[in-house]
Amino acid sequence: MSGGVGPTSDISLPKEEEVVHKEQQDHSLKNSKNDNVSKTTITRTRRVGFMSFRQLNCLAVGIVLSASGMVSPEDFAFVVFSIFYMYFISKVAFPPLDSSKEVQVFSPQNKVLKLYVMVGAMIGLYAPIAYILEGIFEGDKEGIKAAAPHVFLLASQVFMEGFAFSGRFSAPIRAFVPVFYNSRRIFTIVDWLRSEIYKINEEHSGSDRRVYVGRALAVANMAFWCFNLFGFLLPVYLPRVFKLYYSAHKDN
Repeated sequence: MSGGVGPTSDISLPKEEEVVHKEQQDHSLKNSKNDNVSKTTITRTRRVGFMSFRQLNCLAVGIVLSASGMVSPEDFAFVVFSIFYMYFISKVAFPPLDSSKEVQVFSPQNKVLKLYVMVGAMIGLYAPIAYILEGIFEGDKEGIKAAAPHVFLLASQVFMEGFAFSGRFSAPIRAFVPVFYNSRRIFTIVDWLRSEIYKINEEHSGSDRRVYVGRALAVANMAFWCFNLFGFLLPVYLPRVFKLYYSAHKDN
């Protein structure tokens, strides 16, 4: 949820991945001539990145929401399309580089980045999930139905980011995931906000308190993810990714 700046880019940086990445750097510095050790470390990074606990949790959230019938066929098709398109542009436009030439855009130890990731996780995933669960008890069918697409797409995004950071894709492909999903989710948040505004007098809308909470949550998500896309991903993160990628590509 941090916009593609780390192994889970748009949710948080798994501690286990940070440890493995640090081990990889230490092995590279101390054993620069030992290719076997480097390859073993890279393999461990890939395995942990894709099978991290957070990615599996988000996969479970996506499956539950899909099985509940609250996810439209269009959103499900969007996720499937993103998988095939990732492979397509990876082969055609942005093939992976030598792992020794891959450079991180931002340091995982950046405190501002960690805070930004935590805020995004709270606003975009944890609070909406709590809102959906509370809506089940209050009978707020409209609120649940409106918030579910955003949560499903964000959970799918986190899982896909873990897959992209598994080492099989280049940096531009890893940046593609948050940009692609963030752009789509803005439309679902607009629908969510519209539903919250007009559901006050409708049946199955929950309590008045829940209506105000839903509106505040939808507005917060709209503000955060619009900034994430138009204030961070497109003007800051994406140019740096392309610059590093093409600089490393020239050195090959």
